[in-house]
Amino acid sequence: MSQESLPSDAGAPTEDARFEDALPAYAERVLEVAELIPPGRVMTYGDVAEWLGEGGPRQVGRVMALYGGAVPWWRVVRADGVLLPGHELRALGHYRAEGTPLKEASRAAEGHLPRLDMRRARWDGGGHTEGHT
Repeated sequence: MSQESLPSDAGAPTEDARFEDALPAYAERVLEVAELIPPGRVMTYGDVAEWLGEGGPRQVGRVMALYGGAVPWWRVVRADGVLLPGHELRALGHYRAEGTPLKEASRAAEGHLPRLDMRRARWDGGGHTEGHT
């Protein structure tokens, strides 16, 4: 995904070397939402975009892929509850430690990995509305 697909303020690097490591403003906002999600709960990429009122699931996913390592990345998930490919076991460890609701996989499921129980795990941001735009 190219930078053109991020919201307009998320983009071009600054010419001032002092700000080379600064995050794009949109990325900062996405990461702030990720940090608000309580342990044991999740928001989808689309939920985060809706919370912010800008971007979409792909833009949020791009931010999480590039910058999400510094926040609880396992709490921003796919809407179908499938664990993040390539990071399933790390995420599963976090989910189990936090008590995140899971649906155990059937024996026929590839890899026998559980999915998130989105009906029970999904967080709507209730109680944390300060800063919500």
